[in-house]
Parts: sequence; structure tokens; C-alpha cells
Amino acid sequence: MTLQTELEQRLQALSPTELLIENESHGHGGYFPGKESHFKVVVVSSQFEGLRLVQRHQKVYGAVGDLIAPSRIHALAIHAYSPDEWTGDAPDSPQCAHQPKS
Repeated sequence: MTLQTELEQRLQALSPTELLIENESHGHGGYFPGKESHFKVVVVSSQFEGLRLVQRHQKVYGAVGDLIAPSRIHALAIHAYSPDEWTGDAPDSPQCAHQPKS
């Protein structure tokens, strides 16, 4: 099972109405085909209603647990919205300082 699949399964605990997961590993140093180390997640859930941003992130980290580890997922960009906040568009991730040179 891929890390992306594991991540998707664990985030189902938040009962998302929208869940988008993007493997952004290709934009980071040390990339090789198939690498899974950097992800961007967009989670839309009613569980985030009334929560501050840090509380939303804590819920996401609680759901993904031990997937965040040096030998597994190194970086997770989290975009957590309540259904009323979701506009259908999440911001782009910043470029990595160690991005592979073209």
C-alpha cells in the first residue's frame, strides 16, 4: 500500500466532504520516481467548524498519526476548511529551496 493510500484512509476519520491529496515530492531535493515524502492535503469537514487553524491541524495530525516520521512522510501541507469556507480552490504550496534543478 502506498503512503498516499494510507494517508487517504486515515483522513477518512474526519468524515471529509472533500479530500484532495497531492504528492509534491517531485518538487523537493532527493526526488526519485515513486518517492512519497511531501504531500499537500485539502480536507473539508464539518468537524472543523468553530475550530481555530491550529486545532484543525491538530485533528489532521491526530488522524495521520505515525505516518509523519522521517522515514515516511517528511512534510505535510494542510489546508483544512469547514464546508461553509470551502470555495473549491486551495493555495499552491511554496517552492522548496532544495527543488531539483531542471
